[in-house]
Amino acid sequence: MIEVKHLSKRFSELQALDDINLTVHDQEIVCLIGPSGSGKSTLCRCIHGLETPEKGEIWLDGEQMNPADKVRYAAQRRRIGFVFQHFNLFHNKTVLQNCMLAQTAAGTASSKAEQISMEYLTRVGLAEKRDEYPSKLSGGQQQRVAIARALCMSPEVMLFDEPTSALDPEMIKEVLDVMKDVGRQGMTMVVVTHEMGFACKVANRIVFLDGGKIVEESASEEFFEHPKTDRARDFLSKVLYD
Repeated sequence: MIEVKHLSKRFSELQALDDINLTVHDQEIVCLIGPSGSGKSTLCRCIHGLETPEKGEIWLDGEQMNPADKVRYAAQRRRIGFVFQHFNLFHNKTVLQNCMLAQTAAGTASSKAEQISMEYLTRVGLAEKRDEYPSKLSGGQQQRVAIARALCMSPEVMLFDEPTSALDPEMIKEVLDVMKDVGRQGMTMVVVTHEMGFACKVANRIVFLDGGKIVEESASEEFFEHPKTDRARDFLSKVLYD
C-alpha cells in the first residue's frame, strides 16, 4: 500500500531521515518506535506530504506520489488520513462541524457530510458531543474526534503521529481502544508511538529508528522478545523495565 524508497530529509544541520526504505502492506499495522528525534514523525509527515524530502520516492498503491502533479497529488493525499499529536481541531467549530469541514470542502453535500460524520462520531463513542466545542472536551475526547474526522474522508491508510503523547495517563486507553478498533476493521495503519504495550499487542510489524535510519524491523513478537541489534536491546531495556 505504501512504499518508501531511499527517502532523505534534512533540517539545517540535522539529518532527520537518511536513506529510508520501507514497505507497508495493505491492512498491515506498522508501529514506528525509537528515541525522540530519531525521525519517526518526520517519516510520517513526508509520507503525507506535510514535509518535502530532499531525496527519494513515496508510492501509494502502486502509483508514485509526485507533488509536481498537483491534481493527482492532492487526490492521493486525500486517501491518507493523518492524526496529530495535538489534535489540531478548530476550536471555533463544533465537533460535528470539525468532522464535516473537509468533506464539504471536497464537494460532499452538507446532508451527506453530516450523515457520515455522525456515523464515525458514533463509532468513537462521541455522538452525544456533536454540538460541543473542543474546549469543552477532555484531551482523550478531542483525540477521538480527530480520529473520527480523519475517518470521515474514507482514507485507505491512516497515519498516527504520537496520538497519545499529549494525553493524561487515564485518557490514553480510550484513544488506544479506538485505534485498535480501526485496525480490526482492516485499516492500513502507520503509528508513531511510545506506547510499547500497544505496539506489542496490536502491530503486525515494528520498525525501530535511530538517528534517521531504520536500525531494525521485524514482526512485533519477534522484536520485543528477540531484538537483533544492541541498540534495540538497549532501548527496550529502558522503556520496558525502568
